[in-house]
Amino acid sequence: MPQPKLVLNIPHGIITATSFSIPDFARHRSPGAGKYYEGRSILVDLALEGNAPGFQYLDEGGWRDARADTVEALTAVAEEGKRTKTALSNNAFSCTPVAAWRSVYVAKTSGDVLQLDPGREIARFPDIACSQHMAPDAIAEAIGQPVPDRRAPRLYMVLSPIQMLVLSNLTPIEYVWYAVRRPGKRFRAVAFTELHDKPGMRLAATAVFEDAHTELSQHADKKTKTIVFGDCFNRVQFPAWVGYDHETPGGLYVGDQRSMQLWQFPKRISHHWEREY
Repeated sequence: MPQPKLVLNIPHGIITATSFSIPDFARHRSPGAGKYYEGRSILVDLALEGNAPGFQYLDEGGWRDARADTVEALTAVAEEGKRTKTALSNNAFSCTPVAAWRSVYVAKTSGDVLQLDPGREIARFPDIACSQHMAPDAIAEAIGQPVPDRRAPRLYMVLSPIQMLVLSNLTPIEYVWYAVRRPGKRFRAVAFTELHDKPGMRLAATAVFEDAHTELSQHADKKTKTIVFGDCFNRVQFPAWVGYDHETPGGLYVGDQRSMQLWQFPKRISHHWEREY
């Protein structure tokens, strides 16, 4: 019997134990290349130690025993022959440490997957307090990052723990540090990508986008402006992700209070995968 896998699904925030390979799991869970094309996901293969998670979940205050639930699901797959068994049905992204990620796949609605290159750590963060009044340059200096020669608004698509489009004068590393520490609004962890800010990009909130872009362009001390809340992932094509074509560094960023990783697209992407929905 194959070794079970433990798969985190983003943006849904579910962890599943499965006997499937990642490609077979994606096809098993796919809604199919039907009319609506709203079944994209990011599948993360998590660390295992036998039939138990190879990491410690972050404390959630005791409302559930995440480790025991995960062991039960893995046992059901390994010993009872189940093909899939839900371990955590919600909020799994925020309680799973980034260090537990082993491999990452982007899955289209059709169930076709593309494995990203191995993640690499691009920043470690000092344990210092954040003030909502800190300017972008002050954030860079506080975390030991070089201050950019020029700041221009960047468009980020946050995938988890919530979906939203955000304009920001912060670099990706600065944005992670700020997002997981800003008073009253902090995420425990955040997964996002940068999008190309191309003229004519189709946004339902075009007027909001243009107003926010003007404000951030004119005021370099401004940090972020939210453009859209809600389902963004299914409405933005992968070629719009910075790093998809390798002309500019980028990909899938994920970070928490300790560190940040970048998972990049492979240099060769099959024509078949690009054609799928």
